[in-house]
Amino acid sequence: MIASPLWRNRDYMLLWGGQVVSTLGSSALSVVYPLLILALTDSAAAAGVAGGLRALPYLLFSLPVGALIDRWDRKRVMILCDCGRALAALSIPVALWLDALTIGQIYVVAFVEGSLFVFFNIAEVAAMPRLVPTRQLPQAAAQNEAAFGAAHIVGPSLGTLVYQTLGRSAAFLFDAFSYVVSAVSLLLIRTEFRAARAEAPRDLRREIREGLRWLWGKPLIRYMAFLTGGMNLVGAATPLIVIVLAKELGASDIDIGVIFSIGGIGGIAGSLIGGQIQKRFSFGQVVIAVSWALALLFPLYALAPGFAVLGLVYALIYMTGPIYNVVQFSYRLALIPDALQGRVNSTFRLLAFGFIPLGAAASGLLLERIGVMATIGVFAALYLALAVMTTFNAHVRGARPLEDIAADRNAT
Repeated sequence: MIASPLWRNRDYMLLWGGQVVSTLGSSALSVVYPLLILALTDSAAAAGVAGGLRALPYLLFSLPVGALIDRWDRKRVMILCDCGRALAALSIPVALWLDALTIGQIYVVAFVEGSLFVFFNIAEVAAMPRLVPTRQLPQAAAQNEAAFGAAHIVGPSLGTLVYQTLGRSAAFLFDAFSYVVSAVSLLLIRTEFRAARAEAPRDLRREIREGLRWLWGKPLIRYMAFLTGGMNLVGAATPLIVIVLAKELGASDIDIGVIFSIGGIGGIAGSLIGGQIQKRFSFGQVVIAVSWALALLFPLYALAPGFAVLGLVYALIYMTGPIYNVVQFSYRLALIPDALQGRVNSTFRLLAFGFIPLGAAASGLLLERIGVMATIGVFAALYLALAVMTTFNAHVRGARPLEDIAADRNAT
């Protein structure tokens, strides 16, 4: 039986549309946050700490959240998280209007937003197989990446533009509005976000162990979690490196927004070809190729003669992200049983996202201590090590085709 096109899948399109708007708001703040902190403190380390605090909740909460998401109403969790993130974003303009904004408040807001994102993200990933048939998961992942890539083109330039022209609070107001749009889109979705009502609450630690045991028993998924974590560590360090390097090259705040928008163009290009690459090449071929592309491209930051070339390098690196995500995300979701989606994905994301605080904080400290060129060298060496390990990993090279996994799942 041939599945209907994704654009005719009403509930998926509602989720997709809400997340596009929400991502646009978040991407607008991705550049405004460090610019605001640098304006307040003139400290790259302080900007790095804020990025680390935003990602720290994955280390603290992801395992219990995964178990709870498998018990709770996933849609309700996502709506409450959107409302909470809207209020957190609104607190920044209020403090600016009262001339009372401090770096401490920014840190608290970053941590609160990061904590709510953990709940939202794990619930969203767990719900995706309920909205999209297994065979269409790569297509859905590619469509998500394309839309989010478009948001990342518009968002940074929009954020820096309103930051300079409409005031520091404007981007935060738009971010809050984007969360409201996301919440409304969720309210309109009819599909249940889980297969059946959860059983009566059991021992939380036992449920967490079930998720850990399942992932640890799958060597490929376990390695992919660590590989994604290493990539995310460098990815979390990159924006601040690019901002500091661009400023050294004489770029203005608006120029910096353009650099990140150029990167978004690379993201769209990667998303457009990601689905085709997934069909034409094996899982192992794609993952190994992406690992080496990152290892070879990242050192080029140090050679960029101006901010335009810096944007081009950023775009080429950004292009690899959607290709990698389409392959590993759809592959992982196809393997995990519905009853374990929350717990296993939370375990995966603990490993994959748990390194982000380290990368964000380390970038600020290294930039202040050893300078931008040496910092680029440190993270380039990490990418090279990941590429070598991935090339020699037998589980990556011998991964089964997604079609075989889908056939096995349909048979059961």
